[in-house]
Amino acid sequence: MTETTTPITMDIHEILRRLPHRYPILLVDRVVELVKGERIRAIKNVSINEPFFLGHFPHRPVMPGVLILEAMAQAATLLALRSMDMVLDESSVVYFAGIDGARFKRPVEPGDQLVLEVTLGRAKAGIYKFNAKALVGDQVAAEAELMCTMRRIEA
Repeated sequence: MTETTTPITMDIHEILRRLPHRYPILLVDRVVELVKGERIRAIKNVSINEPFFLGHFPHRPVMPGVLILEAMAQAATLLALRSMDMVLDESSVVYFAGIDGARFKRPVEPGDQLVLEVTLGRAKAGIYKFNAKALVGDQVAAEAELMCTMRRIEA
C-alpha cells in the first residue's frame, strides 16, 4: 500500500482536533479506517444517556433520523479534511449543501453501535459529494447522498 492508501485511524482526541463539534452534537466516537480521498469507516456508540432520548421517544427511545444524517456528515467532513491534510480554524466551517435519496431502514436504539461508512464520490468547485451509509451490525439503518461545502466566516 502507498502512503495515500494506507488506512488511517483516529481516536477521540484526533477527532476533537479536526471537528468543531462538541457535546451534545459531536456524533463520531472513533475512526476505524480512513483512506485519503476514498472512504472512511467510523463509529458512533449510541447510549441511553444521549440527551435526545428524553423526548424521542420516552416510551420507545429512537435516535432521530436527522442526527443519523448529521453523524454521516461529520464522518464525511473528517474524510474531506484528512484527505486534504487540513484542520479547520475558527474562521472556517463545513455546511450541508444538499441531502439526496435519504432512506431510513431500521431504528437506531440505545445500545446500538452505529457504523458510518462514507465514500467520496466527487470534489469539484468546493462542493464535496459523498455516498453514506449508517449500519447497525450488518443491517443498513440509513443511507443518503450528502453534499458539503467549506466556507470562511466573518467573526
